[in-house]
Amino acid sequence: MSQPLILVCDDDPIVHQSINLYLDAEGFEHRSAYTGPQALTAATSAPEPSLVLLDIMMPELSGMDICRALRKISQVPVIMLTARGEEFDRVLGLELGADDYIVKPFSPREVISRIKAVLRRASGQMREEPTGVMVFGHLTIMPDSYTVQLNGENVAMTPREVELLVLLASHPGRVLPRETILSQVWGYDYYGDSRTVDTHIKRLRQKLSVPDAVWQITTVYGVGYKFEAGAG
Repeated sequence: MSQPLILVCDDDPIVHQSINLYLDAEGFEHRSAYTGPQALTAATSAPEPSLVLLDIMMPELSGMDICRALRKISQVPVIMLTARGEEFDRVLGLELGADDYIVKPFSPREVISRIKAVLRRASGQMREEPTGVMVFGHLTIMPDSYTVQLNGENVAMTPREVELLVLLASHPGRVLPRETILSQVWGYDYYGDSRTVDTHIKRLRQKLSVPDAVWQITTVYGVGYKFEAGAG
């Protein structure tokens, strides 16, 4: 079995050197891109990467623009790198479809840990025991294959979006606090905050918006979210 191919996109050669050393030690294959256009070309060329490590401040074409373009044609996992750390950048990156983000300066060991965690999700290895197929009217959720269908058509979702939907739908009518959702979906290796949950809920609602749905994701203000399903 071939090893995962990691595309490292950053304009700083030192970042490549440090991360690539750890990727080599883990047996990962890797490819480098130093500008935005290089990154977009490498991300969409054969062999396609298993995961893209993408700096926000890429020359010529920003990481945000690259992520936006990728999400139109691919669901390849993306981890954003940012030296800024402002809440706006983190939330915007997640809204564009990034699977995770890491704020610079970072430890290469942390990067490897995040890469492994995202690859596990992308390969369908969920933390909890697999749940059977769930059907709510025209919405069908198949956790084992990380597949979600609406009116019989597959809905393009990142692994994390699927895990979030599975968690909520597995507990219909139960209010799940944001902290519980962060722990269950993002896990101990995630250093995020509750805004991350809000961002992903917003994206789920947008992707699964249909008239006369027999289910809904309800906000319980000051607490969290719950999945409600009626007869359908």
